[in-house]
Amino acid sequence: MRRIELSSIFETPLGWAGVATSEQGVCGIVLPKKEKKEVQKELNRAEGRVTGTPALSPEGRGNVKTPDLLGKTVTLLQRYFSGECVPFDVPLDLRYYTPFQQAVWRAAADIPYGETRSYAWIAKRIKKPRAARAAGQALGANPVPIIIP
Repeated sequence: MRRIELSSIFETPLGWAGVATSEQGVCGIVLPKKEKKEVQKELNRAEGRVTGTPALSPEGRGNVKTPDLLGKTVTLLQRYFSGECVPFDVPLDLRYYTPFQQAVWRAAADIPYGETRSYAWIAKRIKKPRAARAAGQALGANPVPIIIP
């Protein structure tokens, strides 16, 4: 089961948002919601959502100082939700997801800010040209929206 070390709920101009971190990096983001308790409920659900053996992931290697990472990520997200263009240079912990999902998310993370790509483009990029629908499903399961679009 994914282990969330620390989480934080914070207010943004768009509502309440949340972020969760593990000893390896940012492992969850909850997009702004009207009620703080909705964010807490989603963070609680996210902790138990993924089970199994971690897949190897370049984003998930090495230990990080979780309180420092949590504070930095909250600050970056607050700036983002205030309208700034923010580079998210934080480690991610995606090790509990499939290699396919991780490949899709890496491809999506390479899309330049302000540009869009189709699911078919992402599928071709990861050398699975017939997996456009699966790429869309992987993007729908993205645990760190904003950092990975």
